[in-house]
Amino acid sequence: MRKRIPKIIVTGGAGFIGSAFVRLLLRGLSPKGSVPSIIVIDKLTYAGDLKRLEEEKGKFKFYKTDICNKKQLEAIFAKEKPDIVVHFAAESHVDRSINDATSFIETNIKGTQVIMDLSRKFGIDKFIFISTDEVYGEIASGKFNENSPIKPNSPYAASKAAADLLVQSYIRTYKIPALIIRPSNNYGPWQYPEKLVSLAILRIIEGKNVPVYGRGQNVREWLYVDDCARGILAVMNKGKIGQVYNLGSTCESRNIDTVKLLLKTLGVSLNRLEFVNDRLGHDLRYSLDSKKLNRKIGWKPTIKLTEGLKLTVEWSLKHQAWLKSKLKDINKLYK
Repeated sequence: MRKRIPKIIVTGGAGFIGSAFVRLLLRGLSPKGSVPSIIVIDKLTYAGDLKRLEEEKGKFKFYKTDICNKKQLEAIFAKEKPDIVVHFAAESHVDRSINDATSFIETNIKGTQVIMDLSRKFGIDKFIFISTDEVYGEIASGKFNENSPIKPNSPYAASKAAADLLVQSYIRTYKIPALIIRPSNNYGPWQYPEKLVSLAILRIIEGKNVPVYGRGQNVREWLYVDDCARGILAVMNKGKIGQVYNLGSTCESRNIDTVKLLLKTLGVSLNRLEFVNDRLGHDLRYSLDSKKLNRKIGWKPTIKLTEGLKLTVEWSLKHQAWLKSKLKDINKLYK
């Protein structure tokens, strides 16, 4: 008897990382080559865009819904009867959270509670929560492992840490079949141009300077988005219920070095660098120990930073119209 293809709800599936995960699923890289039934739920805020899934149109169901709207979500769960929920949906930009944390508290914490309560009610088989390395705070040397204390420093990170802990509490209290993934900094095609790499590329396309906070000494671990999507899929297929998995690349780089490499890739002078006032509460360094994921799941990243930046630049130059369509909002954020 043929095994039934699982139904998977992907919240935030029109977002940057969520859409990369959906594309991966729909291109047949799910278990045994089967393509699961995909239901994408997305509010389509400024950061959500169905153009990211245009090539996959007709291959998935889509619901434009706020994850905080329990009534609407319950109707979707009742109709679709999902087997797995992969929860990406979140407000995700630190700068915006510093300006106003309200939507971060609402979406990232309350929205996660709503999704988990419905997952409990409808008896899903697996709940995958996409957290972030920022829940750990900063680390001067060494690496965070999955047992490192959670100590967030920005309103964004605090809202994700609260949701992360909420998921852990549901695992303990209600035995919800959940797993938590904490990825490092993502970059790549289709990233909304508010983050360092995508913003820098847009600035260069516009003939403007690239802003770098402080003196650019902050260190990030850069993970190409398609590698991240593969890692999440690997955990979904092979991860152990109740476990936390760090998802990092080992590609650490100071922001100044990342931007210099990017400018070199674009063939642009370093004179286009512009140091600006540092971000409030700016974490100095993030670094993940991902051995658990490497050893237990068998996943490893394949795209190094130099190659990933080249791929991102090539994509961006071909999709300038999409990047420029976000200019009005970006110029409002970075006055």
